Amino acid sequence: MRVRWGPTLLVVTMLAACEPSTPSFDEGAGPFPPTGDVSREASVDGLIVGHRLMAAGQYELALKAYFRAAGEQGINVDVLSALGSANLKLGRLGQSEDLLRRAIKEDQTFVPAWNNLGVVLMERGKTGEASRVFKTAFALDSGKSDEIRENLRRALAKIENPAYSEEKEDGAFDLVRRGNGRYLILQAP
Repeated sequence: MRVRWGPTLLVVTMLAACEPSTPSFDEGAGPFPPTGDVSREASVDGLIVGHRLMAAGQYELALKAYFRAAGEQGINVDVLSALGSANLKLGRLGQSEDLLRRAIKEDQTFVPAWNNLGVVLMERGKTGEASRVFKTAFALDSGKSDEIRENLRRALAKIENPAYSEEKEDGAFDLVRRGNGRYLILQAP
């Protein structure tokens, strides 16, 4: 019997080429994912994310983003005011008032905290104190914000005529600082 080595050798070579090979890894690599620089510089600021979520009506998620910002930046006037604003939108008026008062203690010239505190006080029926707070916000803002002026007008009208009532949907405004002196005006839902 005569064996033909040509075709047999060809089949063996082809089968050897089909054999699975071990993947080549870079030196020092293992079965775990590669490590990289996980610095905070690449992440988006929690305050910015929170402000965007507030504008989208996602107040619970905004609150979480503000807590993340507190973890990254510490508790400062921006974070306190943002947390107070989110709690205001969620109807947690007591928590909102406490946070906004802390923000004002931190920086007595921070206009958004003064305005938002006025909104909380109006919601809680403390119209007299709210009008004083709105007057402070208006003075600190040098009368530049139409929304603060409108909030002050509503508070004074409510004092003059306790039966005064406007539709809530057209009424309250929040003022949330976005940074670099820019403000984001949010109308209450």
